[in-house]
Amino acid sequence: MAGRLAGKTALITGAGSGIGRATALRFAREGAAVCISDVAPERAAAVAKEIEAAGGRAAAFTADVADPAQVRAAVAAARDLGRGRLDVMMNNAGLPHGAFVADTKDEDWRRVMSVTLDGVFYGTREALAVMIPQASGVILNISSGAGLAGEPNLGAYGSAKAAVINLTRSAAVENARHGVRVNVICPGPIETPPMMAWLDYIPGGRPAFEAQIPQRRMGTADEIANVALFLASDEASYVNGAVIVADGAISSRTGAPRFD
Repeated sequence: MAGRLAGKTALITGAGSGIGRATALRFAREGAAVCISDVAPERAAAVAKEIEAAGGRAAAFTADVADPAQVRAAVAAARDLGRGRLDVMMNNAGLPHGAFVADTKDEDWRRVMSVTLDGVFYGTREALAVMIPQASGVILNISSGAGLAGEPNLGAYGSAKAAVINLTRSAAVENARHGVRVNVICPGPIETPPMMAWLDYIPGGRPAFEAQIPQRRMGTADEIANVALFLASDEASYVNGAVIVADGAISSRTGAPRFD
């Protein structure tokens, strides 16, 4: 396989499904060797086998990103796959949780933060330990539209995702001189298993939800993978510290009443 990531090695957390899986497959098609990290070993193994069946290189690794030791081990595994290099680190794993702020329990807040924010910090820190000495590398963090503005029932999740944006900017400013780029993607509503399950509980379901999106549809995991591919490639060599929003124009709209 040859392409825009030929000869590069990538590690993607939460790569067993959704955006992580789609990005892993896209990176592999573009020539990257991909380390598939997921908390569920069967999902990680399935994606790795899918890549290998298509002629690519992949390795599956089980890791809970809330545990810094496990993240460190995943980075080491990816470095082994890359024969001493790690070119792309995508911190994708996150944990959604629906509850009003007033109803959020201590343990739920802490768990959301430990996966959705702490996991990104651990992944960023461990990737930098490899990328700074090699004087190159790309870190991609996945935030959310919930990290750009308040949303009912997503106080813990949105707070973690907002912090991911600032962490990304800080890491970009600190490490640009080392040849490392750090960017963040903020997806809007994407057709992933958690999102699709949530739609079953809202009035009107998917049609009513999509009617409120300017593009009148939800995004796909492949569309976010395409954004990630651009940011990971040399084509984005001067894109650093950027917050890339892919939400079908949701965040560009005012909060005024609508009659369309």
